[in-house]
Amino acid sequence: MNRKLHLIIFKTNVATQKQVQRLKAILLELPLITQCNFDLDDCDSILRIVSLDLQPQTICQLLYIEGFNCETMESFIYS
Repeated sequence: MNRKLHLIIFKTNVATQKQVQRLKAILLELPLITQCNFDLDDCDSILRIVSLDLQPQTICQLLYIEGFNCETMESFIYS
């Protein structure tokens, strides 16, 4: 079975590499996430997630629980 991958881009208020490392450890524990990275050089502190059918709201809720703002900017599906 060929599963489609989702690329979801979020705007966050993550500001430091220490925060990035903490959040990446949490995010990569989710079984549907195959990759994640932050771009702190971007004015929107972008978070990119590659996943197998993960809902963007799940990520936003997780970051909110950890004390961060998060909003979905774009979402793409590819194989």
